[in-house]
Amino acid sequence: MSYDAPPPPPPPPPGQANPYGQANPYGQPGYGQQGPAADYAHWGKRVGALLIDGLLMFLTYIPAVIGVVIIVAGAETTTVNGTTSIENDDIGAAPILLILLSGLVYLGFYIWNIFIKQGRTGYTIGKGILGIKLISEQTGQPIGAGKAFLRQLCHILDGFFYLGYLWPLWDAKKQTFADKIMTTIVINQPKARG
Repeated sequence: MSYDAPPPPPPPPPGQANPYGQANPYGQPGYGQQGPAADYAHWGKRVGALLIDGLLMFLTYIPAVIGVVIIVAGAETTTVNGTTSIENDDIGAAPILLILLSGLVYLGFYIWNIFIKQGRTGYTIGKGILGIKLISEQTGQPIGAGKAFLRQLCHILDGFFYLGYLWPLWDAKKQTFADKIMTTIVINQPKARG
């Protein structure tokens, strides 16, 4: 006795509606069907998004730069026996507070943009501007803040000789090593306006 499944019903003739049911309402292919290939974001867009995010991170250093300038401007230079030293006995609290504030703003912005925002939506500010999105390869959904954090840790491997960051140039899915480890992909998907 054989327990083979019955063959699937034949497809409807051209021009006729499918009598066996509707298409999947979620837009995903049905069991055993192949969906359209993902529209992977090319390397240039990924680098562009990284540069935009990096520029925004750089702007958080402005208070620290102002604090350092205040400290240096109030310093006195002395030379003794050919050795130059810089002293500032009256620094004051303002420049130190500016430097600390800058560090807190940097850390807060980084956590929000890279882990929380990207984890929940798939977009950093840079990715949103360039219309690319980070998603799980299995679910097609954003990966969450925890996995976004782990993915950033995995980027340490990408940094060895920058090979992992260059890997998307020839990889079929345009993945870095961190993407391969975390099973994530970056796709072209412009952010909805409004």
